[in-house]
Amino acid sequence: MSSPDPSRGHGTAGGPGRDRLAGRIRRFDRSHRVDRVLARAITRVTGEALGPYQAAVVRIGFAGTWLLFLLREFPHRQELYGPDGPWSWDLAQQLIASNHAFTVLMWADSQVWFEIVYALAVLSSALLLLGWHTRAVSVVFMVGVLSLQNRSIFMGDGGDNVIHLMAIYLVFTRCGLVWSLDRRRARREREAAHSADAHDADAHDKGAHSGEVRPVVRPDRAGPVLWGVLGFVLACASLAGKVDGGLLGGWCTLFWGLWAVHGLWWLAGRSARSAQPRILLDVVANLVHNAALFVIMAEACLIYATAGWYKIQGSRWQDGTAVHYPLHLDYFSPWPALSDALAAHGTLVMIVTYGTVFAQVAFPFTLFNRRVKNVLLAGMITEHAVIAVVLGLPFFSLAMIAADAVFLPTSFLRRLGRWAARARGRLVPRTRRTPPGPRAGAERVPEPAGRTHVGFTA
Repeated sequence: MSSPDPSRGHGTAGGPGRDRLAGRIRRFDRSHRVDRVLARAITRVTGEALGPYQAAVVRIGFAGTWLLFLLREFPHRQELYGPDGPWSWDLAQQLIASNHAFTVLMWADSQVWFEIVYALAVLSSALLLLGWHTRAVSVVFMVGVLSLQNRSIFMGDGGDNVIHLMAIYLVFTRCGLVWSLDRRRARREREAAHSADAHDADAHDKGAHSGEVRPVVRPDRAGPVLWGVLGFVLACASLAGKVDGGLLGGWCTLFWGLWAVHGLWWLAGRSARSAQPRILLDVVANLVHNAALFVIMAEACLIYATAGWYKIQGSRWQDGTAVHYPLHLDYFSPWPALSDALAAHGTLVMIVTYGTVFAQVAFPFTLFNRRVKNVLLAGMITEHAVIAVVLGLPFFSLAMIAADAVFLPTSFLRRLGRWAARARGRLVPRTRRTPPGPRAGAERVPEPAGRTHVGFTA
């Protein structure tokens, strides 16, 4: 007599019952898998600032581009943005009254005030490039960009619009986590704190009368002073009615909100008795940073997508001759011989024309494939470099390359940072000063990683 097959079940109840149980198990596995994926996503978004190297490259790129532009146009600053420029004070005042654009240059029409604003724009660009107190300096950088560009709206070549937008987005990013003076200062503070802790432990082992001086951990003083000065200036401008908006919206709310958050951040790090307030602020900062970085990526994709689709509608882009015409314009021919040589090859002009349209339209869709995206990104960066040389648009090209840098692979940026560090070490040899601390042979405390291990665990 053969035994029953368990895979077929007994009678009419065993088979359907087993099938229902298997279905419930599969549904549970699917829902549990979704929960795990969602939990990892929430932990990642709240627990760390994504893309720190990309944010640093965007910061360096746009700050450097704006700084080079201001320095190149320094002899012509009066004609571009000064009180006696072609775009007169009355015209600028009428336009700003209708569109409510922000510019501190409209606070006074004196020459001295213009020179102060221009100098602060140059200084903030240099400090943001170096990554010195990026939270506060990024706000000053944004004010400088908006003030000059909104004063004379016709002074630009397209790259100014990109800088205008990115200057606002950078305020909400943690763009000083790597490749910045902020990073170096935080590392030195950690080393000094570790040395002080090790010195206390060594003194405890030797006894209270060891005779050695405890290393002093000097807190940062420039940050609070900068915060206080900016708060005083903002208070004076608000009381004088120079900043538009009230408590429920406008530039006044934005600036006071940023000022209050920066002060709360400092208090949580210096005076809080527990780590919970700082952890909460880290989570909020990570969320804002990741959202701003996503907006930067979306903005770059939108620029390319709209440019590509508008080109498709043009007849010169359809027949492959659009690139031919700018090469024959004197305004876009800093090297006439080079422009004539390129324009003489009709096949090359047609390939560049169609290739430009294809790259701009296809770029947003290539983000789903890393290898295709990297190849197309390298081609677009090369194209912008060629535009800078052939058509004489260096700052437009630099602004677009800085925007493209947000898509660069992290491995490439880390390798680039190591190359830059080795090159700097060869060009500028220096002796590393060992901070005071434990004697030779003592255990060295490893430096923590650059990620912030906080966040919600779903």
